[in-house]
Amino acid sequence: MSAAEAAPRPVGRSSVELDQRLAETFDPIIADIAETAVERERERRLPLDEVRRLKAAGFGAIRVPVEFGGWDVSLEQEFRLLIRLAEADSNLPQLLRGHIAFVETQRGLPDGQTRSEWLTRIAAGDILFGNAQAERGEETTVSTVLEERDGRLLLTGRKYYSTGALFADWIWSGARHGEEHVALAVRADAIGVTRIDDWDGFGQRLTGSGTTIFDSVEIDPRHVLPWSANDAARPLAYTQGLYQLILLASLTGIAGAVLRDAVEFVRPRTRTFGVPGASSPRDDALVQRVVGRIASIRSTVESTVLAAVRALSAADEARTGDEADEQRYYEALITVFEAQQSVIPLVLDATGLLFEVGGASAVAESRALDRHWRNARTISSHNPAILRERMLGDFYLNGTLPKSLVALTREASRAEA
Repeated sequence: MSAAEAAPRPVGRSSVELDQRLAETFDPIIADIAETAVERERERRLPLDEVRRLKAAGFGAIRVPVEFGGWDVSLEQEFRLLIRLAEADSNLPQLLRGHIAFVETQRGLPDGQTRSEWLTRIAAGDILFGNAQAERGEETTVSTVLEERDGRLLLTGRKYYSTGALFADWIWSGARHGEEHVALAVRADAIGVTRIDDWDGFGQRLTGSGTTIFDSVEIDPRHVLPWSANDAARPLAYTQGLYQLILLASLTGIAGAVLRDAVEFVRPRTRTFGVPGASSPRDDALVQRVVGRIASIRSTVESTVLAAVRALSAADEARTGDEADEQRYYEALITVFEAQQSVIPLVLDATGLLFEVGGASAVAESRALDRHWRNARTISSHNPAILRERMLGDFYLNGTLPKSLVALTREASRAEA
């Protein structure tokens, strides 16, 4: 059965009906992903089969409008699902980040042939977008080039932090075309494309965030856009907020996984440090306090992230195409950056507290509980939190919108992340 046949067509469904359909379709897949997460972590086995299952079930099309064959769920519904997926395995939302952003870019563009083509193909299930933008180097610049030779457009360059590219049908990348920066879609299986699993981070090790090499890859001119076309429909603040929120959803899922693993670790135990004979740690007041703290963190970060998602969605829904749009989007981005400052330290705290309920037995490699801290720390290192903290102060003291930071982030996305 093709993805187009497998995925439901929720025309005219209410939000509640959509929630039910999302749960019926994806909860069994997410449960299986959670069941095998520790095994994949220990073996460093990329979740290729897991991504294929999500894709076949229509995960890539949940934000595609109904008229193109998608689900057309709300942004909040998508993020609630991403949080559940991250609780099962935090690698999955991050490796899908480029695809999610590409769908949002297409949703926001004016009606036209290109938009219709991509959204229809995504809904049909034959597309998953990876992201290959960043380059390593001594300077923040782009060395990848798109040049015309003998009437053909050829792409040559080397990208790193190519998150999701190993799982993708298409790769969304960037290059210099003469004096212009361009964005372009590249078939992942095109001649001259090499994808290497050499990401060596100590966390989020299964996101496929390694090297992508383009060796004179022929590019369809229809798949090349000026870089500014990314921002044509919305201020860049929307895309920047979306990218950050996906990472925050991953962190929120980690907090949920920490609570789950703490409860599962404590409940069957029959002895407590310092207590002779058999005992019940689940009845110990100190253990209860730690688990209560973890539960409070999980609840707080989820509420914080979903509030930021609603702020970004509200700014987008209020779009009128005038100068007021920019103010709304940037104020929503402020909410996202505030969430970042709260969520990162809280989740890192939770990943450490997990070991307070288990003692030395909790550090067994067979449990891989350390993956939660490693993954959270790696996700938290992807963005300049301290720079955004300063920017928040500038906004509240001086009313300065984070335009310069967004522009800086755009340049960094073209070079080293």
